[in-house]
Amino acid sequence: MTIPNNDKELKRVVGVTGLALNIINITVGAGIFALPAIIGVELGAFSIFAYVFCGIMMASIMLCYAEIGTRVTKTGGSYAYVVAAFGDFAGFIVNWLVVLGWSILGSAALINIIADSLAVIFPVFSNSWIRGLFFFVLLTFLVIINIRGAKQGVAFIKWITVIKLLPLIGIVVFGFSHIDSSNLQWEHLPSLTKFGNTTLVLFFAFAGFETALGASGEIKKPNRTIPLGILLGGGGVIILYLLLQTVTQGVLGSQMESVKDAPLAAVAERVIGSFGGTMLLIAAAISCFGAVSTDVLNTPRVLFAGAKDGLFPKFLGEIHPKFDTPYWSIICFSVLIFIFSISGGFQQLAILASTSILLVYLFVVLAMIKLRMKKQDVSEKTFKVPGGLIIPLIGVVSIVWLLTSLSKGEILSTVIFIAAISTTYFAMKWMKNRKVKT
Repeated sequence: MTIPNNDKELKRVVGVTGLALNIINITVGAGIFALPAIIGVELGAFSIFAYVFCGIMMASIMLCYAEIGTRVTKTGGSYAYVVAAFGDFAGFIVNWLVVLGWSILGSAALINIIADSLAVIFPVFSNSWIRGLFFFVLLTFLVIINIRGAKQGVAFIKWITVIKLLPLIGIVVFGFSHIDSSNLQWEHLPSLTKFGNTTLVLFFAFAGFETALGASGEIKKPNRTIPLGILLGGGGVIILYLLLQTVTQGVLGSQMESVKDAPLAAVAERVIGSFGGTMLLIAAAISCFGAVSTDVLNTPRVLFAGAKDGLFPKFLGEIHPKFDTPYWSIICFSVLIFIFSISGGFQQLAILASTSILLVYLFVVLAMIKLRMKKQDVSEKTFKVPGGLIIPLIGVVSIVWLLTSLSKGEILSTVIFIAAISTTYFAMKWMKNRKVKT
């Protein structure tokens, strides 16, 4: 008997290695190539402690995702977790915060950074028509890869993650011998305000790991794979960032200000010569492309999950008859990235991204707490964060603290955005009820 297209299930093909590399790939984007100078200029040698502090905050959120990810194993990631705890309305808001507020705008910005990086070496990429064609080719390639299957998408991500990490690991390995220990000494503590504002910037360099859980319905043995994948992927990112900051601060010291746009390239030039700068530009482009590829793999699954729950048009919930992938969601998601990437309008909307991801994290941590309280949901195979509610509360306090550091413009735009989403939800619900009555 042929299974109806809307009733078919996605194949579970993503293992621990695939999930861990997926997390590293989406998290280590373009920001790391400039981040050490941004943090170093503000905090000097004390910047390393900012990474430790931010790593603790992020670890608390990651652990909450690890627990709820083993309780709710259906496709959708953050969206599925919130729906399970708070229902469709909260899930609808989170879905839009994830898809538009974070992923689409972020990916549109990233592929523009790819073109900007290549334009330094090949000026032709400054031409708007060439850029548009370039964006179309990149996204078409990713659409084809991901429609053919999550297994193919993850395989591609594994390779591109290794390629993008090699130059970063090279900087750490070869840069240690060039460290001047005097550059790592600090004489006074920064003010709490400066430390808080700088940590807010740093926090968003760690954000994005949750995108890898969008394909949660395709993860093999989720009770084991999700905690291990988050531990290995998230832990790897924290260690890499700490090492890169230590090497960059140790090598450049007070010279950080003069190379604030490309500190890692400056370290590479110091270590291996002028070729190092060119290599890092290419690495930045590859890094951005890797992050976009992870987005195209994972975020369409959030659209797919919403469509399966009746929150979006039914065709977005269809699965390819041959490859068993949510092909319409992948296509539509990629088309939206393309539209925003060539319009330039995403720059005005990009301020939504930072607030969006914080709200998503807050929803998920609260969802984890609520689901834990439901004793009937507890399973021996379910991963449980140790220490009772201490770690989830650290996550909640951290998120609320960061939200208080946002600008009035970010807060206002987010309120308007959520109001628009809410209006859309209730309008759709009213139309659906009216249709049923007639």
